[in-house]
Order: sequence, then C-alpha cells, then structure tokens
Amino acid sequence: MKYSFVFFLFLNLVAGTVLSQNYQIGRASANFTDSSRNNRGIPVEIYYPADTAGSNVPVTATNNYSFPALSFGHGFVMSWDAYANIWNALVPQGYILVFPKTEGGTSPSHAAFGADLAFCLQEMRRLGTQTNSLFYNRVDSMNCVMGHSMGGGSAFIAAGTNPDIKAIATLGAAETNPSAILSANFISAPALVISGGNDCITPSPAHQSPMYDSLASDCKSYISITGGSHCQMADFNFLCNFGELTCTPAPAISRSDQHQVIFRYLLPWLDRVLKFNCSSAIAFDSLLQQDTQITYLLNCSPCNLTSVNSVKEADEFKLYPNPANESVTLLLTSISAGDYLQISDMNGRIMKEFPLENINPTIQLTEFNNGYYIVSIHQKNRVFRKSILIYKMGNHH
Repeated sequence: MKYSFVFFLFLNLVAGTVLSQNYQIGRASANFTDSSRNNRGIPVEIYYPADTAGSNVPVTATNNYSFPALSFGHGFVMSWDAYANIWNALVPQGYILVFPKTEGGTSPSHAAFGADLAFCLQEMRRLGTQTNSLFYNRVDSMNCVMGHSMGGGSAFIAAGTNPDIKAIATLGAAETNPSAILSANFISAPALVISGGNDCITPSPAHQSPMYDSLASDCKSYISITGGSHCQMADFNFLCNFGELTCTPAPAISRSDQHQVIFRYLLPWLDRVLKFNCSSAIAFDSLLQQDTQITYLLNCSPCNLTSVNSVKEADEFKLYPNPANESVTLLLTSISAGDYLQISDMNGRIMKEFPLENINPTIQLTEFNNGYYIVSIHQKNRVFRKSILIYKMGNHH
C-alpha cells in the first residue's frame, strides 16, 4: 500500500509508548446516581487496564500510572455491547472506557444521554479520589467524551455544555435534538470527527461535516473513510445492519478494514491530546498526508515539543531555569495537605512523584536524561501542568 512507509514511521515513532503497552482488560459493572437530576440512575459497564483479565480484578499494578477516562455513547436502538471493538483496542493501550446503558429505547432523550456521558466522566474522577474504590488514584485528570451515531451527537451535547470535558471523538455522529451542530459552536476542546464515505444513515454533508465546521476548537480533525459505512464503525449489530440494508450506497470495504482505519488514527490522536505524546501527534499528521484510504481536513498546529502541554500553562506555579540542567527551582502560590507533584516523560510514564508539603524548592534532576518532560501539580479536583526541557552538556541519551 502507498502508506506503508508512513505506517512504518508510525510504528517507530510510537515504539515504547502505544505499541509497547499491552494491558489485559478488566471489567466492572456499576450504577451511578446523578443527584442533580432527581437521582437519575445510570447503569454502566467499565473496562480498564489490568494485569489479569476478568471482572472486578485490580487495576494494573505494573506501574503507578493514572489513566484517562473515556465515556462512550451507543447508537440509536443499539447497546453498549456492540462496541467491543472500541474497548478491545483502547483499554490495552492505557485507557478506561465507560459505557452508559441508558436511552436504549425507540424514543431516547438526546439531552439526557449527553448529560449521562458527561456525568460518567465526573463520576470516574470521583471514584479516583475514593480510598475504597477500585480506581483510587488511577483516574487521570484528562478525559474524552466519545460516541457513535446518536451517541456521537450526544457527545457533542455533552462537550458543548461541560467545559471540564477535555476532548471529543466521534464515529458517524448523528444530528440530535437539541442540535449537535449547534452544540459544536461551544466546544473549544480538541476534536476528532470520523465519518464513513458510504454512510447512508447519517451522511456526512447533513451530519458530521457541519458539526466539524461549527466546532470552535483550534485543534480539530475530520477523517472520512473511503467506502466506509455507518454500522461498520461498531461490531455487527442486527438492528443497525438491517437499517443500513434499506439505503445506499452500501459499504465498499470490510468491517475489519474499516476498524483498522479507525484505530490507525484514533489511538495516536488520543495519545496526542490526552497524554501529550508528541511522537503520536507527528505520526497522526504524517499518516493523514499519505493514506489513500481516507480524505481529511485538519485545523491544528503541528506538534511543537516546546509547547506540547495543551493544558493551559498555569500561573499557580513556576519552574526555573527552563531549560534545566541538574536541578530546577519550584515556586508555588499555595500548598494544601495532600497536594503532590509528578514528573512524567512524553510517553506518560511517571518518573518522579512526591508530596508537596515541606518540599525543598530545589528539585534534583540528576537521574533524568536529556529531553522534554511534563511537571504536574496535583491539587484537590484540579491539576496544573508545565512542560520542561532538561539538557545536560555531554548527555545525549
């Protein structure tokens, strides 16, 4: 294939990051309760990185990583279990997937479903702070709302009304009521919109294209899979496929081929926006330019390692000098009990972590190799990040 060289480049760029991770898949069932909506019950299925596959097994103990949470909305008259392709691809690479099982009937409320998707992310953050939770200290502050068809449109509603949502990625998103297209005007988070070139259920000109055009994000990507269909975004589902048989054009590629295209882009995109992985960003941009299986639109600045931290550079703390050599000085405006600092590499690996109480303002960096790192200050319900370059003369590891 014409993109084989670029795909080879992709493999090399993310070697040791996405492709080296190979977590097993844990699964937990839960019932969330949203007290702000008359104690609305939201049954969910949660899939997460584990060392041993199974139900309610511990989150992986092989490292101290915290993992971004993704909430995923199902399509109209579809259910969460039609998306095994999603959790089987993303969980092994270090993501927590939450699937709300609400609004599965023939008269769904898109607004309620969007609120459910947003609440799932909020609840996962809360579980990450509960000492008796399976997910204690394992849920990252970065998150993403996702969905297919109706769930994709509802993801737009969620992101348009909840600024705490850090990213949005959709597959064959459908226009909804209230309008997903209108909601896009209020979304400034990074966005990935994937459509099928042969989608006859939610054709892009009436659905995904105006959503993309309306996005207020300064980093948005649109990918149309040539010959791809609406239902092939998911695993086989009888009701979806039956509906697709009633319209044209039919899919021109196989379901497995369509899934390969989806994850060729979805994985590095998620790593780019949620894990600040510049290598994945470069791979994503390079693949777009030479892949003959897609057409695309891209409105996003090229990855620049000196500004790779897409989270707003906070005034809550300062680091100097930057670039740093053997040490760096940390200045904080305030410290509370329980606050802690993390230094992570560009692949998301935690290299150093310690509480901030009674901290020496000079942080030694003798054990670090040259390169870019993310310094994170973790306080209750919020995280502040800055990028830092460590450069030591004569050290070229």
